[in-house]
Amino acid sequence: MHTVVERELDIDLVLSPDHSIPVPARLMYCADDPYAVRITFHVTSLAPVTWTFARDLLVDGVFRPAGEGDVRVWPARVGGRTMVCLGLTSPEGEAVLLAQANVVTGWLERTMRVVPPGAEAELLGLEEGLRVLLAAESG
Repeated sequence: MHTVVERELDIDLVLSPDHSIPVPARLMYCADDPYAVRITFHVTSLAPVTWTFARDLLVDGVFRPAGEGDVRVWPARVGGRTMVCLGLTSPEGEAVLLAQANVVTGWLERTMRVVPPGAEAELLGLEEGLRVLLAAESG
């Protein structure tokens, strides 16, 4: 199954508490890699940047702070709007980005219609692969 769910959006890169700039971005989910989501920034530039992390992390972060280390996600109210904050850390630096929660949740709902939560392992054939591996070792 090679179903892809994409959504183009502008995400605000927070430069200071009072200033942010919009960054073109694309959310992408591929049923071939059912546990992961990808977000690509600067999709219109010559050198886009893509981050890959767990779909569950993004789902959890819509409702409560989630994640440790390189990727953190949490809900926030900004200027009366419900937002999803994305904190990214790399050797090059840190960034905090804001996306409209309704855009992110709408896209996540589409991904869950393609691969419901809990059904990811079935798509990867992990149980069948494990059975084959164990049968080869015992044979």
